[in-house]
Amino acid sequence: MLPKAFLARMKELLGGDYPAFLQSMETGPVRALRVNFLKTSSVPADIETKPLPFSGGGYIFSRDSVGHHPLHHAGAFYVQDPSAISTVAAASPVLRRGMRVLDLCAAPGGKSTQLAGMLQGTGVLVANEISGERCRILRQNMERMGVKNAVITSFDAQRIAAYYPDFFDFVLVDAPCSGEGMFRKYPEAVKEWSEENVAMCARRQKEILENAAKTVAGGGYLLYSTCTFSLEENEQVIHWFLTEHPDFSLLPVAADVAAVTAEGISVGGRDLSAARRFYPHLSSGEGQFFCLMQRSGGMRGKEQFPSALRSLTGEEKKAAEAFFADAFGDIPQEMAALRDNVVLLSGEVSCCPGGALSCGVPAGKVIKGRLVPHHHLFSAYGKDFQRSVDLPLEDPACAAYLRGEGFLLTGAPDSGWCAVEIDTVPCGGGKIVNGYLKNHYPKGLRER
Repeated sequence: MLPKAFLARMKELLGGDYPAFLQSMETGPVRALRVNFLKTSSVPADIETKPLPFSGGGYIFSRDSVGHHPLHHAGAFYVQDPSAISTVAAASPVLRRGMRVLDLCAAPGGKSTQLAGMLQGTGVLVANEISGERCRILRQNMERMGVKNAVITSFDAQRIAAYYPDFFDFVLVDAPCSGEGMFRKYPEAVKEWSEENVAMCARRQKEILENAAKTVAGGGYLLYSTCTFSLEENEQVIHWFLTEHPDFSLLPVAADVAAVTAEGISVGGRDLSAARRFYPHLSSGEGQFFCLMQRSGGMRGKEQFPSALRSLTGEEKKAAEAFFADAFGDIPQEMAALRDNVVLLSGEVSCCPGGALSCGVPAGKVIKGRLVPHHHLFSAYGKDFQRSVDLPLEDPACAAYLRGEGFLLTGAPDSGWCAVEIDTVPCGGGKIVNGYLKNHYPKGLRER
């Protein structure tokens, strides 16, 4: 049962739309998936889908479960709420390749991987999550989706602001909130709701935004979002922010997203109609608020830290070059080391501070003079391997691979490391030994 105080607030907020909203809250949540444009351009043929009415590669599906689908393992798609997909899609008019992008509150990674799909391996994406446990989930999703140009960190907003002053062309703050928009999806959010928690969240959001603003380069963009309906956490926060930061101004969002959302609510005489509210009675999906802002000026700063990357040792260089000469047929130009991992660099991912969990794509560790490849390498660079094994969905070997089993290959490539694809989508890796595939799909990801 929804809290009475919440319902009273929504009735006052929505007026004549309140009955329709109330009816929508009595239906089940909408399930959607988003195509991962880093790996494919289409949805799985065996999942019945309906496209969302805005850009972003999102589709509603009705299947009971897709989390165990082989192409979900392969990172061909990400299960994500339609309103969450609409948030990044709302900024599509200003997002472009080559940008420096920050996702300040990134876990579990839905919006980060959507941003990565737009960057297409160019520029840099700093995906930050203050919670260590949630950051591990973020990292797993970045690996599964094959992201090449990310730096993954687990810092507080103040530290990010100190490290990256005036640095980013685009900053997303998907702020922690009271979660009113998720009431249909997560019953525990209903139990945790209170007006006191709403006020606490608003205070925290202002602190996060204050630090986020310091990281936006002159001319850069700031996208603020929450999954709540409360005026205190949405328009009132933005009104406060624009008052404190007159160098920022509101921008309109993508027209196709604006068409399925409601206007923001004016506060203190300030017109906030360019901000958008995603309501479940207006569009298929859960509650969401977002607004796009731009900073004036032209200053673009530099990172304020020494890079955590180091040059390869002689042993690492020899082992890495031998591995890539055999596996890729050539040696990548941009290699470095982060702690004990050899990493492949692309875009501008060299802006990697100490304490970063990941940078670029970890190629693997050198053990006893040989490079043992990392799962992320197969996921992100599977198409670059000289040897590959493609498993159709209906092939029993596909299910066997995802269970961690090895198997004999018909017409196998010569012995050596290979990428394993599912319906041509890179999923993981293995090692061919005399026609037998030794499975190297990580144990923690395997089907049981």
